[in-house]
Amino acid sequence: MTIATADLYDQRGDELDSVALQFHDFGGHTAFDGPVRTIRCHRDNALVKQTLATPGDGAVLVIDGAGSLESALVGDRIAASAVENGWAGLIVHGAVRDREALAALPIGIKALGSNPRTSAKAGVGEIDVHVTIAGIVFATGKHVWADADGVLVER
Repeated sequence: MTIATADLYDQRGDELDSVALQFHDFGGHTAFDGPVRTIRCHRDNALVKQTLATPGDGAVLVIDGAGSLESALVGDRIAASAVENGWAGLIVHGAVRDREALAALPIGIKALGSNPRTSAKAGVGEIDVHVTIAGIVFATGKHVWADADGVLVER
């Protein structure tokens, strides 16, 4: 990412939404951006694993886990797969696990928190649908920027 979110907002504020929810940084990169891909799932990460095993082409996967911290949607192996497949980052409206391993990976990961408990693997959820997090709509193909200051997405 070449521009800070604060500077980007100063330049293009009317075209962007700013997510007020306070995500924590878990990946080795704090700043990342790319076109949005989405998944909606609740306590089931099979679609997350499946999607991140495909070419990311610099995209950011926005995972709407309904804000649940009851089990992790992303761990070290799934995140390593994302790195191997060229994903720029992950924004998880839910929990991750393997915090120390995630911090060593060259990828941006924002999430609400962590929990060592694993998720179900049934494949329940939806891919490439509009998801709303903290009142902000994320749509596949829109651009998202994230850094230490927060998350911006194209309207």
